[in-house]
Amino acid sequence: MKTLVLDSHALLAYFEKDAGWEAVSQLLQEASEERCHLVLSAINWGEVYYITLREYGEEYARKVAQTLSHMPVEIVDATQELALHAARLKARGGLSYADCFAAGLAKMKKHSVLVTGDKEFKRVADEITIHWV
Repeated sequence: MKTLVLDSHALLAYFEKDAGWEAVSQLLQEASEERCHLVLSAINWGEVYYITLREYGEEYARKVAQTLSHMPVEIVDATQELALHAARLKARGGLSYADCFAAGLAKMKKHSVLVTGDKEFKRVADEITIHWV
C-alpha cells in the first residue's frame, strides 16, 4: 500500500476548499477504503492548527482539530530521526522548518510521496517524490 505524506498546505486547501481540495478529498476517500496510507507530521498538524486559529479563531480551529482526529490520517511524532531529516533539508535553504518536517517525513518513509500544492517544495523535488494538488 502506498504511503502519502500530507503537507499542511494540502490539508488547509481541503478545509478551506481552495485549489486542490478535491484531490485531497479523493486521497482521504482512498485512505478510508485502505487503498493508501496517509501520514502527517505532528509539526504540520500544529501548523494547520495555528494557521486556522490565526485566520478563523479558536472555535473553528478546535473543529478542524476534531475533524482531523477522525480522519484516516496517522499523526507521526517529531522524533529525533525525523528532526535530523528536517534539519538536513533546512540547511539546504528555501523551505520553512515546518515544511522540512513534511519533506523529511516523506524522505524517512521509503517510497512515500509528499502531497502538497506549495511550490516551495520544488526545491527538494530532487530528493522526494511530490504529488501536486
